Amino acid sequence: QVQLVESGGGLVQPRGSLRLSCAASGSIFSINAMGWYRQAPGQQRELVADITSDGITNYADSVKGRFTISEDNAKNTVYLQMNSLKPVDTDVYYCNADIMGLNCSLYGCYPLQPRHYWGQGTQVTVSS
Repeated sequence: QVQLVESGGGLVQPRGSLRLSCAASGSIFSINAMGWYRQAPGQQRELVADITSDGITNYADSVKGRFTISEDNAKNTVYLQMNSLKPVDTDVYYCNADIMGLNCSLYGCYPLQPRHYWGQGTQVTVSS
């Protein structure tokens, strides 16, 4: 089984900063990409930023220049540094990872087909 555990959400004033972390653990063969999505009540989940295992990044236009995604491959962890936060950034933020799991039995271990995993979500509230 693979798990994603997020941390770092909370309440911050406008123009403040927060750093989110997401650590993947479990039976992992490889991680292709990790990223962050956010979702407001009644709205679709939208991509905030993602990063491949090679370090290629992609950002939503609304966060370019304010948010920075980074990764620590040795720790299977992705970070989202959020600066100059605005009230419109208030959402539940979800970690997502494209992971090839590992299945082991008495006969050996083999990689599984890659699939997307989700974290439990962390609330980010920007308010004065």
